Amino acid sequence: MSELPMVRTVTDLRRQVARWRGDSLTVGFTPTMGALHEGHLSLVKRAKAEADRVIASVFVNPTQFGPGEDLDAYPRDEAGDAAKLAGAGCDLLFAPAVGEMYPDGFATSVRVSGLTDCLCGASRPGHFDGVATVVSKLLGQARPDIAVFGEKDYQQLQVIKRVNADLDLGARIIGAPTVREEDGLAMSSRNAYLSEAQRLSAGKLNVILNNAAGALSRGARADETLDAARQALAGAGFDRIDYLEARSSEGLALQGPGPVTEPSRVFAAAFLGKTRLIDNWPVG
Repeated sequence: MSELPMVRTVTDLRRQVARWRGDSLTVGFTPTMGALHEGHLSLVKRAKAEADRVIASVFVNPTQFGPGEDLDAYPRDEAGDAAKLAGAGCDLLFAPAVGEMYPDGFATSVRVSGLTDCLCGASRPGHFDGVATVVSKLLGQARPDIAVFGEKDYQQLQVIKRVNADLDLGARIIGAPTVREEDGLAMSSRNAYLSEAQRLSAGKLNVILNNAAGALSRGARADETLDAARQALAGAGFDRIDYLEARSSEGLALQGPGPVTEPSRVFAAAFLGKTRLIDNWPVG
């Protein structure tokens, strides 16, 4: 396997994209924070199916971590990530330093109203400002034709679609299905933090959400269904539930207390020890 080409500056990134554009090639993009697993690689493969050339970025973005969150402990393995990306068909790795993305004097932030007021936005103040800002920069730097993001971070996907549309960034944003372990647990870099016992509990999260989504699709009341799901999570060994809600797929409007009235998803964030897991499941 040949070594994956890598650039670390915006100038070099744009120079390579310009070469591809000069050859009338389309460009796909997959932003990541590294510690790559098969979920990330599925996004690269989807981008490869949609575009002639694919860029992946690896950048642990400090502005989306809040006080006490795991920025310093976040796993980093650039060499391993590069090898995985090469195997998935990536054509270029963009791995900037923090100073390249946020040089001295950087003073701009992008904020999306409405979509960020609930779910992870409510429990992690400022998180989506960091996401919106860094993705705006990355899409402006690479100017891809398409960019692929996973549906596991469904709220993030909706925020990015809004930013892309509102700021005329020009990419077609594609949401790719969540990639799961054999027991259905959504793949995540944070799964590595789980103990053996916690990992067994974690595998029940998707089952509980799937059951709740199934009940809602059959017309069950949202309040009763979600109360039962909260009890099931507690019984499965989860220590704390950050949120467990049914919200519309477009706009993330809260559903209930009665039956859901529009295409929706069940969203959850719950803790096993200090590890926070998120997942969502479509209703119907």
